[in-house]
Amino acid sequence: MVDWRMRYFLALLLLLSPFAISQSRGDASDIAAATRSVVRIAVFSSADGQRTLIGYGSGVAVASDKIITNAHVAEPARSDESVTFTVIPSEGSATYSARLIASSPGKDLALLQLAGNGRLIPASFFSGIVGDGADVFAIGYPANVDIALEQSEADVLRPLPPVKTRGTISSGRSSKSVESLLHTAPIAPGSSGGPLADSCGRIIGINSFGSVADGGGAEFYFAISVREVITFLQGNGINLTAVTNECRSVAELTRAEAEREAAIRAKVETEARIAEELKRSREGKVRSDAEHAVIGERENHLALATFLLVLSAVAGGAAWQFAERAQHDRFKIAAGVGGIAFACAIIAFFARPSFDEVDERVRAVMTENLKRDTTPNSTPASLDTGKRRCVLQPERSRITVSDTADVTFTWSKNGCVNGRTQYIENAGTWSRSFVPNSDAQVSVVSYEPQNELYRIERYLLGLDAMEKARTARQRYEVTQCSADADTAGKIDNMNKAVREVLPSSPNEILVFACSDK
Repeated sequence: MVDWRMRYFLALLLLLSPFAISQSRGDASDIAAATRSVVRIAVFSSADGQRTLIGYGSGVAVASDKIITNAHVAEPARSDESVTFTVIPSEGSATYSARLIASSPGKDLALLQLAGNGRLIPASFFSGIVGDGADVFAIGYPANVDIALEQSEADVLRPLPPVKTRGTISSGRSSKSVESLLHTAPIAPGSSGGPLADSCGRIIGINSFGSVADGGGAEFYFAISVREVITFLQGNGINLTAVTNECRSVAELTRAEAEREAAIRAKVETEARIAEELKRSREGKVRSDAEHAVIGERENHLALATFLLVLSAVAGGAAWQFAERAQHDRFKIAAGVGGIAFACAIIAFFARPSFDEVDERVRAVMTENLKRDTTPNSTPASLDTGKRRCVLQPERSRITVSDTADVTFTWSKNGCVNGRTQYIENAGTWSRSFVPNSDAQVSVVSYEPQNELYRIERYLLGLDAMEKARTARQRYEVTQCSADADTAGKIDNMNKAVREVLPSSPNEILVFACSDK
């Protein structure tokens, strides 16, 4: 809070320092998303009959109508009923009145309630362990920036983007009275109550006070930890949901996915090579068996032909003997047997298989094996209609605002989800953009039936970008399932129009593995 009596800030700090915001494990759009929940809190007094601005601080929305800030920012309201608060969001044109509903001076935390129908975008909080040396960003409204820019009271009371500064965490040091985070992201009077965010834009603390740089030493700053914030809010009937997953950059995830796909391709290629070698091995065995079978059959035909020729000769000799003896009946029988045996010998000889049949038999056996190997036992469930349960894959995800609950839906092979929402297909992936009327986020959802992968890319946008996205959605609104070309064209145009207003990278990526169980 800007007040000469403020005891938490011991020096007015210069913000033109090397701690400018820059890329780290997060993206500039993540910090921009975090600023949507940051507000300036103007403190007014009417004690002398005239409404006077006596100071201001910063705060962050923990619900659509509630703001957390420092107790010392709200301190004047505890002893003076004429003190009122005006909340100025970081964007838009509206400002809101607010009242103090809870305060903990020992923890330097206070809770304000918006009056009327005011609505803010709640911030995302991170309650996990912040690593030593991790990049952090202080977000708020330092007074020295307003002074340097020669801003008037009217300027202060209109929505303006907050100031963002970068530093690092020095873990292992905390205030004795309250769990706090020691960091080097510059803050100043006016930054009190503003958030300290990690590089994914998740709030890890509420900035409270700083140290004095005696003798030319460096300044250090302290933020009340999220764990203290959660305890304070729970004591006042508010259950704050915080994520615990580590902050992973989009570039890191993209690289990991590329490596995963490369590994899958390498596995497929290896399996294909092994299959080809197995095929050649099986073909060699089949050829060897066919050659042995043909040779055996040829030998059997030749043996049979030889036997029949011998039988024919014996029968012929017998017929000659019977003819000499004028035994006509026996002559006819012996001559018939000899003729038939000779004819069968000729047939057996010419009916023997040729070596050309080896190739034909190999082709027939290999074709039958191929049919048996490639014929599925049943149609994959993923390609048909049915319920899906999808479980989050944390190692493939970047979680900044969402919980990790399973996703369930009913899938139809024509791209209809839950019987009411039509997706469109491109190269085996079905997708759809979602632009809600109330939430300040756009989701691009996709599903790969063949791989059973469900993916959500979430973009946290400002007011202007959200209005453009809603306009794009309304231009090509589709409210029912249909697989016809006209519907597919509308959804495709909507996806493209929404994509044009989105930043290059999403703020959140959730990857789920699905099954029909």
